[in-house]
Amino acid sequence: MNCSIVVPIYNEERSLPELFERLHGALSKLSGQYEIIAVNDGSRDNSQAVLADLASANSNVRVLNFSRNFGQTAAIDAGIRHAKHDIVIPIDADLENDPADIPRLMAKMGEGFDVVSGYRKDRWQGNWLSRKLPSLMANKLISWLSGVQLSDFGCTLKAYRREVVENLRLYGDMHRFIPAYASWNFNARITEIPVSHTPRKHGKSNYGLGRIWKVVLDLLVLKFFADYSRRPIHLFGSMGSISILLGLVAGVLSIYFKFSVAYHKDFIQTPLPVLMAMLIVVGVILIMMGLLAEILIRTYFENHNQESYQIKEKINF
Repeated sequence: MNCSIVVPIYNEERSLPELFERLHGALSKLSGQYEIIAVNDGSRDNSQAVLADLASANSNVRVLNFSRNFGQTAAIDAGIRHAKHDIVIPIDADLENDPADIPRLMAKMGEGFDVVSGYRKDRWQGNWLSRKLPSLMANKLISWLSGVQLSDFGCTLKAYRREVVENLRLYGDMHRFIPAYASWNFNARITEIPVSHTPRKHGKSNYGLGRIWKVVLDLLVLKFFADYSRRPIHLFGSMGSISILLGLVAGVLSIYFKFSVAYHKDFIQTPLPVLMAMLIVVGVILIMMGLLAEILIRTYFENHNQESYQIKEKINF
């Protein structure tokens, strides 16, 4: 099997020489061909010049320089779309992932799997409460919502068959959910293996606890696309119908209290009429949102050539 390594890069100039040396060392042991697609995600340091030197020294290194910073998901998406080999393997540029694990991922792919996910078994040692526990909870929640049982959705080091991922559209921070999309769209065979993890040597991490709320929002999007991506009117219409039904119940109760001898209350003495109006208006708005979402979804599916990034330069393509 031949493989394409996708390296999303943002301000990693000091890590790049060692990373590419280790990548060439690990990949040269494989029997197939390989390419390394380095995606420079608008780095503000000297990463672009370092990548140009690496590409000039080895034609297996191909570089995409973004015009500005679009995020890790866009970088991985661009790398996948420009990959030419059978297997696509994203890897972080900060040396936290070990290139020596790539042959193990490839060997597992040889057993017939479509996705092989790495999981960092010994990550967050000594930070059980602040990092380990939130990570465990997040992965359990994602596994439950997606139906794909993985221990580490956040690990970038994963191997995919190109036909499983080349037609996916990735936006926002959705790269961590690629196995879920592969399972839904292609009924992909998925497994996981433990991989090495070492703290970064240079710079500082772009991730922290502040990203937890973003993951939660991404989960909502994940659930929406899992169940309602092709028929959003079912979600918004159901919510709108429930709201209108509750509004009608509030209206009936207000009329009952108005004319009841035992519980006589004028409309101005109870909040039920206001609640009725509010719930009905909200219900109508939700249904209208569902119709608008239907239009947007259909427009999206009919315009698949739109990308979420802009490439400024290509090297060795």
